[in-house]
Amino acid sequence: MKQVKFFLFIGLILPFTILGQPIENQTIKQDVAIRHTKREGFTDEKVKAIFLENNMPVAIIENSVYKWDGKNWLPAPVQHRKRNTLFSGLPEKVGAVLCSITYNGKNFAGTENGLYCSESGKNKWETVLPGDDKYRWAPSDVSVLTEDSEGRLWFGAEQGVGCLQKNTWKLYAGDEGLPYNRFTCAAAGPDGIVWFGTEKGAIRFKNGQFHYRFSLRWLPDDFVNDVVVQKNGTAWFATNKGVGQIAPRSMTFEQKAHYFTRQTETRHQRMGFIAPNELEVPYDTASFKHGISDNDGKYTSMYGSAQAFRYAVTGSQEAKKLARRSFEACKWLVDITHEPRFPARVIVPHDWPEPLADPEYSHQMNIRTQQNDPFWKDINPRFVKSKDGKYLWKCDTSSDELAGHYFFYGIYYDLVAETEEEKAPVREVVADITDHLIRNGFFLRDHDGKATRWGNFSPEFCNSIWGWDQRGLNSMMMLSFLNVAKHVTGNAKYDKVAQMLRNEHNYHINAMHGKEFFPPDNVVPWDNNLCLMSMLGLMNYETDPELLIMYRMSLENSWLHISKQKNAFWDALYSAMAQKFAQQVAEGYFNNENVFPEAGSFTNKAVSTLAEYPDLGNHIKEMLQQIPLDLIGYEMDNTHRLDVVQDPAPGQDPTVGWRKDGFALPVDERGHVRQDRDGFALHFKEVGGVNAEQEGTFFLLPYYMARYYKLIK
Repeated sequence: MKQVKFFLFIGLILPFTILGQPIENQTIKQDVAIRHTKREGFTDEKVKAIFLENNMPVAIIENSVYKWDGKNWLPAPVQHRKRNTLFSGLPEKVGAVLCSITYNGKNFAGTENGLYCSESGKNKWETVLPGDDKYRWAPSDVSVLTEDSEGRLWFGAEQGVGCLQKNTWKLYAGDEGLPYNRFTCAAAGPDGIVWFGTEKGAIRFKNGQFHYRFSLRWLPDDFVNDVVVQKNGTAWFATNKGVGQIAPRSMTFEQKAHYFTRQTETRHQRMGFIAPNELEVPYDTASFKHGISDNDGKYTSMYGSAQAFRYAVTGSQEAKKLARRSFEACKWLVDITHEPRFPARVIVPHDWPEPLADPEYSHQMNIRTQQNDPFWKDINPRFVKSKDGKYLWKCDTSSDELAGHYFFYGIYYDLVAETEEEKAPVREVVADITDHLIRNGFFLRDHDGKATRWGNFSPEFCNSIWGWDQRGLNSMMMLSFLNVAKHVTGNAKYDKVAQMLRNEHNYHINAMHGKEFFPPDNVVPWDNNLCLMSMLGLMNYETDPELLIMYRMSLENSWLHISKQKNAFWDALYSAMAQKFAQQVAEGYFNNENVFPEAGSFTNKAVSTLAEYPDLGNHIKEMLQQIPLDLIGYEMDNTHRLDVVQDPAPGQDPTVGWRKDGFALPVDERGHVRQDRDGFALHFKEVGGVNAEQEGTFFLLPYYMARYYKLIK
């Protein structure tokens, strides 16, 4: 019952605010799902039906009835519900009568073989053949009929959903966004809302759009036997494994940010580091214990960046404190290792419950992993004891970690570090990591004296058979690191090193292909994070107009590849950089005859083209609103949907696709609860599944970043 009480508390403390306010005060409706099963004190049995009595749900099980009193399910007298009268006189060809309703003085009957209507009191039935500008149906398996609060008649059939208003039909199939068509029940709610139950989840129609609610994120079981809707819009579902409840909650964007800050601080902060947690009881956040990841530095950097942007737009001293704590944790990763300047992945106490300090454990794990991943590095120990013996730090650090560190350090230096005392340690850690890379030939040198698996940015690697597919991304990242280092430290030596990499090894040319796009086996979603996060430092701190044009081209190509995913973080990163470039164009930054003089008029054309960029504010707001409060990694399989198409690219996984409008499915309808995931993955489960919860950075970073750059309003 803890989960029920928690979400009821959330609903009570969130005050109502008025639309039209600044973005932080705008009210949004947030769906909150609550399960009523045996674990929550009810039952896992099949609930056959559910109805309202005095606006409170009553659930019917096989031989018993229970009524919800607002806190508990209490036994109630067995009741015999009055059924709709099945009308006589229907032709034999109609098959079984599946549903019926009286609407505007007419009787409608949904049957196996069609939809029929007759005048009330008469037995003369006519076949209904709904049609609109696109479709004309002879519907079959018409299993649900209902009238909504605006006086419209709805039916659900094998062909899709139909709506009758003032003698005019509007029909909805997959092309119109209908996700599924095996209907079992329907019920109307306030404000014209209609809920449809199906054999695989529930569908809400609201304001011209369908919203699909299925999987354990939303329901105890996907087979919905019945649905009712209370006056406040809360929907109750009778499923094969208990009762589900989806309640609309009013909250502002800032209240949602506050919720996720508290969620992260309470359940995801360990010694200053931010990481997903582990749930000892599936999907029970009260059972959490702190976890570690491969990329604690990156995740801490991203959370710290969110708090830095928050401080910049709100002046919150709490935000500054959290950003500083995140910075100190990231710097600790650099200070603790075999040589100060090499960033560790993770730090844990030496007595961490897993046998991380046992070299043989690491070796055995490495050998097992190499069976499926031949390039996995066999380094022992993988968790190294600190010099004082109090901690273990994880080695084999990757480019993910570096992307996070440099992304955060530039933002923290610019927005949070205000005094010399605050700026000095930033300069120190940025110089330390960058000097380590330069001194070792542009790779991270681990405690075994060799390059880490994913931390090699050297010309030798980038131009080899082993590194060709990472050449563009790694070249761009290395130039970005050097730009951040020059900006933060003010040391011109980093400009000279970058110039050498450009002149002798064409790193700036490589960077124009900022990440891989094809074939599918070479494309991984976390590269989008590495690419766009690194490009922010690359472009923000670049002063050469020719290089800026080249990098802006690279940004456009990289973003176009993912522009339909509606990822709020990626959209915010792209928009921030494109916006600044457009401002530079308007200020005449590129009006110089020495900017690519050999290109002639092409330069002006390229600059004017790249100065244009789409306004992604609505896309960013849409995803921020849709991000669920529950960030557990539920498995969600959308491959059965009517409103999606598979990616036709040769070699692509058959579970990759998108809505028929070309965009990714809404984030609350897929298993995507981290920034660096593929929005086109139709079948996905986050690492850890229902035994892990992800941190609130998923919302906080794009929200405060978009506010800082004035991308949403």
